[in-house]
Amino acid sequence: MQSSFSFKSILYITLPLVIIFVIVLTAYWLFTPPVQFDGQRAYALVQHQMSLGARTPGSQAHAQTIQWISSTLQKNRWQVDIQKGTQIGKPIQNIIARRGAGSPWIIIGAHYDCRMFADKDPDASKRSLPVPGANDSASGVAVLLELSRVLPKQEHPQIWLVFFDAEDQGRIDNWDWILGSRYFASQLQDKPDAVIIIDMIGDADLNIYMEHNSDQALTEQIWNTADEIGYSKNFVPTYKFSILDDHTPFLEKGIRAIDIIDFDYPYWHTTQDTADKVSPQSLQAIGETLVKWLEKQR
Repeated sequence: MQSSFSFKSILYITLPLVIIFVIVLTAYWLFTPPVQFDGQRAYALVQHQMSLGARTPGSQAHAQTIQWISSTLQKNRWQVDIQKGTQIGKPIQNIIARRGAGSPWIIIGAHYDCRMFADKDPDASKRSLPVPGANDSASGVAVLLELSRVLPKQEHPQIWLVFFDAEDQGRIDNWDWILGSRYFASQLQDKPDAVIIIDMIGDADLNIYMEHNSDQALTEQIWNTADEIGYSKNFVPTYKFSILDDHTPFLEKGIRAIDIIDFDYPYWHTTQDTADKVSPQSLQAIGETLVKWLEKQR
């Protein structure tokens, strides 16, 4: 007896279903808009960091921030590692999020610690207090975390998002500047193709000048990208400052690196570095520019 339900019958039934599935899947990829960088979401990430308190090294807020950053990155499907070590005898915990493989290899970094003493505060009685760090740390962390949400999951380019510890403790006894990035750079086995550091990029009056120590070609690429998408008012095409920052250890190793920083910030290292000084629009300008530049690297 021959079965009435032959292979051809199965094919006639399943083939149209497969075709429909492929059409639906293709339509989804073609017509579903990509996830967009959201400055308001980034600002909420700034506010969350502020709710933890000043993230000074060794504090409870510092430990909570490490856990929160790590869990957020994992939720956004990045491979996350805590790099532990010491620099000038100080414990370091850098948070490294990885995605992709091969070349180009791009690192985008920001520091997450707050300065232990607000030594630039106009009120001398407050100079022993910690800096709240809304712009000077939380803004950069917020942009990196929002990037972790919106960047596509393709394997190229290879992207690392690195959150550096102990950047902001210079001119304090037994401390120095940029300890986390110095330790990170010392542990690199290979050279990334580009390193972009963002620092103090949430200022409501955002004016980012080109930084003298930064790689010139990479600087021009970023500034041109900002101009293309309408942020030339925020990225001023003029050199102004020479800054020691988390890009420095990479430059010293011959790695192309730049510092994106608005150093004209009147609340720097004061107790007034609070969330009301940060603008979602400024975070948007930085995030959109980096996303657009990364698109060009594929």
